[in-house]
Amino acid sequence: MPLPSHGANAHQLYQRLNIPIPEMVIDFSENVNPLGPPDFVREQWESYANLITKYPDPYGEPFLSAAAMYHGVSLKQILIGNGAAEIFASIAIRYQHKKVVIIHPTFSEYEATIRPYGAVIKEIIAISSLPMNEVLSAVENADVLYICRPNNPTGYLVPLEEIIQIATAAKRHDCDLVLDEAFLDFIEEQESFIPYLSDFPNVIVVRSMTKMYAIPGLRLGYAVAGKATIDDIRSRLPHWNSNALATTIGAQCFKEEEYRQHAIHFARKARTDFTQFLEGLSCRVLPSQTNFLCFQLPDPVQSNDFFEYLLAKGCVLRHTENFKGLDGNWFRVGMKKEDDMQHLKKELTTWFEESLSL
Repeated sequence: MPLPSHGANAHQLYQRLNIPIPEMVIDFSENVNPLGPPDFVREQWESYANLITKYPDPYGEPFLSAAAMYHGVSLKQILIGNGAAEIFASIAIRYQHKKVVIIHPTFSEYEATIRPYGAVIKEIIAISSLPMNEVLSAVENADVLYICRPNNPTGYLVPLEEIIQIATAAKRHDCDLVLDEAFLDFIEEQESFIPYLSDFPNVIVVRSMTKMYAIPGLRLGYAVAGKATIDDIRSRLPHWNSNALATTIGAQCFKEEEYRQHAIHFARKARTDFTQFLEGLSCRVLPSQTNFLCFQLPDPVQSNDFFEYLLAKGCVLRHTENFKGLDGNWFRVGMKKEDDMQHLKKELTTWFEESLSL
């Protein structure tokens, strides 16, 4: 039986592997900001009660206007989704029976949403830097190219100048470019492609509020693109596809600059510290720019034993069985608070000591 294809499914993972669930489980497979939502969410929670009895705005206000102001774009260039996953599902319909290029390893929803529509999918494997010649050649005969930036699961950030080069080539060959910027909040906004959209009507940028603001239960994502593209994507979305709690809280999140900077600093420090720890154990660690990192054991043959050992100890890593190019030989770890990271280090150290003594 295949393992769950997403993180944050710890109970399903234990059930499928027939491993008893420990009393304490820390889920490092999910990569939401461990600091929790901004303080205002708890402080103002009671004030949101009246939103439940009213229909939400059909276009996602007040979030729509807040997002447009934050990015400096027109309201007509943005649409709201019940999480970024809903937006990807609508985007996929644009490319039924067309030629699609996906750079792997990457978020599985691109292929999962496109494949049912009979698209012809070309795969390019790039664990770190892109094979630019191959990518530029691929867009000459494609209808759309998907790039996750920074990439999930590796954390690699394709340089902005390379993205501009790809977008330019794609535009010349009537190829769309879908950029998933779900984790870009953990870097800096100047890395976003959104300011360049006016020159590239062929580019769609998808963003998520889930990761940075730790509100996955509210389901809130958005896309930014040219008006014609936004109208096309919206035409396949259901009416009232965003709820009032999500759009109200999401709108205020854009004002939380101090919170954002604190989260960026926290993620950078935790990532650097854990990278040094893993490298001290002779693990191979991919360079990450976001709030998770991807590593490989010195001996990848031990990956299954290692994974199940940690599960038994209550430490759930993200397996990579369904990430093409990683093929189960790597692990993704979402950064957590200091106590949780110390607990993981302790269990890792114990496993390495025991495996070396065999």
